[in-house]
Amino acid sequence: MAGRIPERFIDDLLTRIDIVDVIQERITLKKAGRDWSARCPFHDERSPSFTVSPAKQFYHCFGCGAHGSAIRFLMDYDRLEFPDAIEELAARAGLKVEYEGGRPDKPREDVSDLYVLLDAAATFYREQLAGNAAAREYFRNRGLDQATLDRFNLGFAPNQWDALKNALGTSPKRLALLDKAGMLSSGERGGKYDRFRDRVMFPILDRRGRTIAFGGRVMGKDDGPKYLNSPETPLFHKGRELFGLWQVRDANQKIARLLVVEGYMDVIALHQYGVTQAVATLGTATTSDHAEILFRNAADVFFCFDGDRAGRQAAWRAVESVLPRMRDGRQAWFLFVPDGEDPDSLIRKEGLDGFEARLKQATPLSEFFFAETGKDVNLSSIDGKARLAERARPLIGQIPDGAFRDLMYAELERLSGARTVAPGGHAQAGSRTGGRGGGARPAQRSLVRTAVALLVQYPALAGEIEPPWTFSELRQPGIPLLLELIRLCRDRPALTTGALLEHYAGREEAGPLNKLASMDLIVDADQGRADFLGAIAQLDVQTSQQRLDDLIARQLEGRLSDAERDELRNLMANKPAHRRK
Repeated sequence: MAGRIPERFIDDLLTRIDIVDVIQERITLKKAGRDWSARCPFHDERSPSFTVSPAKQFYHCFGCGAHGSAIRFLMDYDRLEFPDAIEELAARAGLKVEYEGGRPDKPREDVSDLYVLLDAAATFYREQLAGNAAAREYFRNRGLDQATLDRFNLGFAPNQWDALKNALGTSPKRLALLDKAGMLSSGERGGKYDRFRDRVMFPILDRRGRTIAFGGRVMGKDDGPKYLNSPETPLFHKGRELFGLWQVRDANQKIARLLVVEGYMDVIALHQYGVTQAVATLGTATTSDHAEILFRNAADVFFCFDGDRAGRQAAWRAVESVLPRMRDGRQAWFLFVPDGEDPDSLIRKEGLDGFEARLKQATPLSEFFFAETGKDVNLSSIDGKARLAERARPLIGQIPDGAFRDLMYAELERLSGARTVAPGGHAQAGSRTGGRGGGARPAQRSLVRTAVALLVQYPALAGEIEPPWTFSELRQPGIPLLLELIRLCRDRPALTTGALLEHYAGREEAGPLNKLASMDLIVDADQGRADFLGAIAQLDVQTSQQRLDDLIARQLEGRLSDAERDELRNLMANKPAHRRK
């Protein structure tokens, strides 16, 4: 795919970077045996639970579960996007980032010009506000002070067809840039005119504080839409941007929470009254990209919507977007404002203390989830309980592996009485700790888990065994993942633990692998090698036993071929050993 950064480049980059140096530039680390420790920068804590391993090139917080490589740390701490984190580390290592097929979005050679142009547009609208009494009166009536106008760089678009176009230049190149930036509209005859006219203007900023788009609102009754946003452009994708996020970052050294509201004025009023963690989606439902950005910036997210049917539908769409990102340590709540109110009017009426009191009474995600999935369901009947289980189970299955998912399954089991099963067929809640099933399977899974854990912590062990791998035929949970890991580590011999986990970022296996990576195995490299080879040898023995059992079963059924009869005789006489280097 053009624009994609090759994994081999990422592997090479991570071998040149010491994660301890990267993190120590941002937080204070203290030596703790082989590793380094600190109080976690991603959640409040009194005693250190944040560990950085130079051997694994990996960090992990035992309190909130934050983890990853140097790339992930920059993404979460500096709030960078993945390509930007790579660029940052590459510059540090003196490398030029490689892109498959060239840099992404090749046609965007004028992207820097677009930033300059949109910042110039914001300045123009700001100057127009200073000279327009009606627009200033509108903001005054909305209760905004001068400091808030300045903080959000609010402006006004004159009621003219070509005010912005004439102010910023009418050369063919300039007009093409204005059009590409979404600032112009086309007439029936192909002519270009200003998209925003006679509206108060709200600049939309990216994470670096650069103007990337605008929202415009009419000041009174008008035939056009009440709000008008910039269209999708090379710089602006409304499903990936949050209004006010730059101001939140600017006002808060550490963002303890984020509050998601629906309108520009809601965000601005909340900031003016002291709730400086408010953001808004841009005329669209909460998307998966929004959810990722929200949780990348804060572990606690409050969604504030109207209490009507549309508001509750918007809240449910938010639930669907955040569930796949609700790893341990993250929390979400829902606050529904009274009829006829919005966050803007509510905080003016009740003040900061009143609004904070409402936030304290917000509904937790889990409670809202079961209220909505249990709506119109008679839980006193078997049919109703079955319907609840049918609705809730696939949604809970999207939650990353961890305590929150286990507790959600447990609550579903309590409400429905149905024994819940996670994707992959493993029973949840009480059955996880060994209530049912018994037999040899838990021990077998433990053996695979040991091999995977050792491989995650010592990726070079994959080079100790040569294909073909006998145990690949073993019908046992975890075998496909173990094989995938072995192939990955053999193909990329420079892989560190941190780089390996980066490869699985966003996949279902990421959570379990992170837990294995953070385990203290209390073994050195030599002992780890012996334990790994011993685990593989035992898996080979189990594979031979599995094949022996299969052949005996076929013999009893009278379906054994001559070749299988010879194989059975050989297996019973001498089971083959695993081939090693």
